[in-house]
Amino acid sequence: MALEHALLIALREHPASGADLARRFSRSIGFFWQATHQQIYRVLGRMEKDGWVSVTELAHPDRPVTKEYAVTDLGAQALADWLAEPSPRIDLRSELALKLRGASFGDREAVLATVRANLADHRTRLAYYRELAARDYPDPASLTGLDLDHHLVLRGGILMEETWVAWLTEYLEAHS
Repeated sequence: MALEHALLIALREHPASGADLARRFSRSIGFFWQATHQQIYRVLGRMEKDGWVSVTELAHPDRPVTKEYAVTDLGAQALADWLAEPSPRIDLRSELALKLRGASFGDREAVLATVRANLADHRTRLAYYRELAARDYPDPASLTGLDLDHHLVLRGGILMEETWVAWLTEYLEAHS
């Protein structure tokens, strides 16, 4: 997946400025696809040149002009084409998993400290995801379309975090 596709999805949801997109990446999209402000602006510029997005300049009385980006028909078609392509299988590539496997060959206490730190991070993220689910989707059975898609992606994040929490907890308990 390219950043272009993540931006097209975000802009199909609703047009936005580069700064708005960066904020959305830090709050939601960024949970599964990260990008810096600089990357977002660089890719938006390329997408504009390629005709995938249009730009409208918005004047504000109390701040500088902002650019709002929206997906063009060409961009919508590029996104639809990409969505129709098969996705490769997801391979787990985890430095932490390697450290767990090799812990017997080094400083196990250092590895356990890393596991504890990772477990704390995963617990924090899991709590946040659950909070989002309860706040934004109190009745998942009634969801359809875009709201259902968003809920199911969030649900996937919850399941992944639950797996990490269970696995790392089991590792720590086995070595206590």
